[in-house]
Amino acid sequence: MEPGERGWLNPLLDDSSRPGAEVTADAYARAGVDPTAADAAVEALVRHLGAIDTGKPSRVVPLPGHFASVLRVGGHTGLALSTDTVGTKMIVAESLRRYDTIGVDCVAMNANDVICVGAEPIAMLDFVLTEHADAEVCGQLGVGLARGAELAGIEIPGGEIAQVGEIVSGHELGGTCVGLVELDEIVTGAAVKPGDPVIGLPSSGLHSNGYTLARRALAEVPLGDLRLGRPLGDVLLEPTEIYVPAVGELLGSPVEVRGLVHITGDGLDNLLRLDAAVGYEIDDPLPVAPVFGLIQELGGVSDDEMHEVFNMGCGFCCVVAAGDEDAALTLLRGHYPEAKRIGRATDRPREVVRG
Repeated sequence: MEPGERGWLNPLLDDSSRPGAEVTADAYARAGVDPTAADAAVEALVRHLGAIDTGKPSRVVPLPGHFASVLRVGGHTGLALSTDTVGTKMIVAESLRRYDTIGVDCVAMNANDVICVGAEPIAMLDFVLTEHADAEVCGQLGVGLARGAELAGIEIPGGEIAQVGEIVSGHELGGTCVGLVELDEIVTGAAVKPGDPVIGLPSSGLHSNGYTLARRALAEVPLGDLRLGRPLGDVLLEPTEIYVPAVGELLGSPVEVRGLVHITGDGLDNLLRLDAAVGYEIDDPLPVAPVFGLIQELGGVSDDEMHEVFNMGCGFCCVVAAGDEDAALTLLRGHYPEAKRIGRATDRPREVVRG
């Protein structure tokens, strides 16, 4: 298949997920990803991991539902850890035979999570799962990983390549990021109070979530299609934004940072992962890029599911004390001029309302 040719949908999906199949409710599940099943699988896994007995006091800092795990490593210092992959965005890269940006996504998906607990990301290990090792492909992956590492201010001292052609076809890229945080400075969201502003930072596009649904919806559009102003393949491969420099500066400022949220799968519902008995009202959202509208139109996806699957223009949220809103906006707009207050915390627990 030539780059940009029609038919770049994953051929392993069943017939109900192919172009022309009706898509109404639960489009993501019909495309091959069932979030409910995923939640149940995680619960089943964690149930056993939580029972691990090392015979020593646990180093785990309880942070249920948060973006990174934290371990006590001595004194007042914590080690923050996060692991993730680029998911089926890799299929777009393989369709275009262009792998030089996907490493940025890998760094972003991990480092953006680590900083959510107030930690400074310091290093990442990469993991390449492949059908067979290809020096040219791995060289291109290295270009993106190096660029992402520089943007996040981290090192990549090592990693692993596993050739498992009996298990996978093509490639997958993942990583594990670590960071350092003082234990009394961990950002959990517990301090969030009703009325606190939610500041949204713009996304660069789809980032690295929802690509199974996006590819399902756009499968009949050639990757060279220019209706979005540039080739569709370029739009879909736009690297995930790395928020570490901006958020790190915010953490080092006098602003009282009460919650940090990486907006990935589940969209703005990720705000509910903060440890506070509050809800959130989003009354002035950031602009939505045209690619989201195209996915919704061609995939027949409902408004609710679009907001459940995609970031819809907002890639990261900072919740700050009400009195620090102006100072936070001034600082963050030095990195993202489009940053703005998109909503506020409310006294309606565990509820996100979009105005």
